[in-house]
Amino acid sequence: MEPIVCQKIPTVETYLALRKAGGMGSYSEGSARAGLPNSLFSVVMEIDGKAVGMGRLVGDGGLFVQVTDIVVVPEYQGKGLAKRIVSELMNWIAENLPAGAYVNLLADVPANKLYEKYGFKETAPKTIGMAMRSEASNR
Repeated sequence: MEPIVCQKIPTVETYLALRKAGGMGSYSEGSARAGLPNSLFSVVMEIDGKAVGMGRLVGDGGLFVQVTDIVVVPEYQGKGLAKRIVSELMNWIAENLPAGAYVNLLADVPANKLYEKYGFKETAPKTIGMAMRSEASNR
């Protein structure tokens, strides 16, 4: 069956399962439940009703937006699905963000080559991506 890109936020279960299947870092169910509803825009790639990929945009919707959670499960990789997901996200950016909004992402190699096709450029050495994980809380 033909893959369908659905403009929707993944369920908590789908989100956690896709990240795990794609070899991405894990999050708690509580963190996903708190964070997912705050997505600016999100897509889920489905084949025969089964989620096989996703991508999200997070941020303030005017100044800063981050492309995140781009994943396609291994058995469907190499078929252009990630490109379709990123295209959907880029279309939303073009139609909804003001000129000059700062859009960034953290790219794993070799996925950086895909993002370059959409105008993303490495910022090093002028800027360096940095990350951390928050400490445990009562959430």
